[in-house]
Amino acid sequence: MRMSDIIEQFIKDMLEQSEHDEVEFQRNELAHKFNCVPSQINYVISTRFKPTQGYYVESRRGGGGSIIIKKRLLNADDIFLDFTENIGDSISQMDAEIMISNLLSYNLLDEEQSRLLRVATSDNVLKLENNIKDQVRARLFKNMLINMDWRV
Repeated sequence: MRMSDIIEQFIKDMLEQSEHDEVEFQRNELAHKFNCVPSQINYVISTRFKPTQGYYVESRRGGGGSIIIKKRLLNADDIFLDFTENIGDSISQMDAEIMISNLLSYNLLDEEQSRLLRVATSDNVLKLENNIKDQVRARLFKNMLINMDWRV
């Protein structure tokens, strides 16, 4: 297991044990616990605890830099809106994969829908110049999500 995965799981375990679906910790203390640099903690938080993944993150400056992570209770409409807004004008294949995995984990997609989304948004299909590939992927991904049957 990679260090990022271990840190992510540790934070998720803290959230599960929390009474209010909220945890607060010092970035430096967590980095010390896992014998890593604080920027690795930042990386995990910015890639694994996004609003589209059901989390709200608040960062406080000073005093060692505390982080508050809150688990958001989302309904299907909230998730759909977050996802379509977060795609933006451009999206990489990796970010599309993460969003598809999250939709699957929220049970908003079934396996076949997620497979079709992955295929349609893959670099293997989008054989375009790099400067437009992510833009085309974003338009394709948004349109597929908008036209999908969300009653899984």
